Amino acid sequence: MSGSERASRRLCAFALFASFAFLSPRASFGEPLPRILVVPFENVARDARIFWLTEGAAVVLADDLNMLGASAITRSERHQAFEKLQVPPAATLTDATVIRIGQLVGAAQVVVGSLQLDGESIVIRARSIALDTGRLAADVTDRGEPSELFKIFERIARKIAPPSPKTSEEIESRHPPLDVFEDYIKGLLAETPATAIKYLTTALSGEPSFDPARLALWDVYADQGDHEHALAAVLRVPEESPVAREARFRAGLSQLQLKKYDDAFATFKALLDAAPTATVLNNLGIVQLRRGALPQAGQGTAAYYFNKAVEADAGDPDYVFNLGYADWQDRDTQAAIYWLREAVRRNPADADAHFVLGTALAAGGDAAGSTRERDLARRLSSEYEPGKRGGDAVPKGLERVKNEVELPHAGIEARLASSEQRDQEELATFYLDRGRRLYQDEQDREAIVELNRATYLSPYRAEAHVLLGRIYLRNGRVQEAIGALKIALWSRETAEAHAVLGEAYRQAKDLAAARAEAQQALALDPNSADAKQLLARLDAR
Repeated sequence: MSGSERASRRLCAFALFASFAFLSPRASFGEPLPRILVVPFENVARDARIFWLTEGAAVVLADDLNMLGASAITRSERHQAFEKLQVPPAATLTDATVIRIGQLVGAAQVVVGSLQLDGESIVIRARSIALDTGRLAADVTDRGEPSELFKIFERIARKIAPPSPKTSEEIESRHPPLDVFEDYIKGLLAETPATAIKYLTTALSGEPSFDPARLALWDVYADQGDHEHALAAVLRVPEESPVAREARFRAGLSQLQLKKYDDAFATFKALLDAAPTATVLNNLGIVQLRRGALPQAGQGTAAYYFNKAVEADAGDPDYVFNLGYADWQDRDTQAAIYWLREAVRRNPADADAHFVLGTALAAGGDAAGSTRERDLARRLSSEYEPGKRGGDAVPKGLERVKNEVELPHAGIEARLASSEQRDQEELATFYLDRGRRLYQDEQDREAIVELNRATYLSPYRAEAHVLLGRIYLRNGRVQEAIGALKIALWSRETAEAHAVLGEAYRQAKDLAAARAEAQQALALDPNSADAKQLLARLDAR
């Protein structure tokens, strides 16, 4: 079968999946529960005795909500959102920041709270806020002795969650002894790996069956690149543990890093057999790609698993990139071009995808397209400047490994499935106009959706990228703003784009780059108000 035929078959499968996702998303999976984000509580009196409870409150309340049948966002998802917004984990959050984080993780409501000691009692207040209306859904205050902490949070959870048949005994059985929980949370909050390991091992010595501490140990060791110890930590989690799947997934990641490819394949294949997910399919593809040999009997190629990951979650740009990258490694030029174009449609700021696409276009005889894509890759990443990464050769190791927990992303292709017969540029203009109006009304989440639709249909529409840059900047997503504005300038150089990019650099504390962008803006438009304001802010420093 030729490369074009393979690409055509994949496209048919992709279109079928997209149409199904658009037409009947609830037929198989049901109406998803609205998600709840619980953020760390405020330690009102800055009392050192309960500093650990700011994070502990968010962890135990989210766990109890999930036990009661609600859909609370996990700590891992919350931390990914913190990292994306560049919010320090221990920061005191403003309401605006809480709303941004809630939007980023796809929450329908957020829970904020406070706690303080009052004599021999601890007083805890929790407020649940609906993100769509900004209205208070619940306002609960409870108190009791510190030793009754879990019971207090259970009572609060029952007033936020839907009615549940779960008994207090069932919920209590999931909690470790309070001193073990305290050590666990202190391990999560520790500023050094040695301190974190000390607290987590102490927690496990007090309650060896408390497996979340083993997952936390894996996180600490993995962050240090110590995958031998990371693997040993999670291999001790038994199959009957509530966190067994998370432990096995982490084990597979460590085996992958340790180049134990047979073990990694067996681990991810067992997870796939138990419950197929896009993340597992993707990582099976990673194993096969890194092996670099023909698959054994009963195993698929890297491209096979990446293709299955795309079918399972066509909205994630990493799966699409991995598929195109694997096709390039297999010397299937036309299939690589198709999927890499899809990757940059989903994530126009993906420098790697632009560069590999440029190389594939050159191999396919499209010299002009190749030059354009490589030039944009160099603008987006200094890694692709001449003389770096082996010149024009496609680098090794660009494949994207996935964690089990991934932040939500827009499934643009599914939303647009019913519009395939309309003119793309006309439709892109329609979405751009809607995005502009929503931006002006400060409906940022809705504006991003419309602007992403516009760039999906017309990837190099400069104005859409400028608006996305402004929105990201308004929401503290500075690096995303820089990426969007670089694409805008590459697509069409304007004073506005230079000035907004300069402001993004200022917020990123790159003052020299900020001043250079302001000056370029004024060279194009001496009356640019944005550029003049930016220079005034820079001079004020």
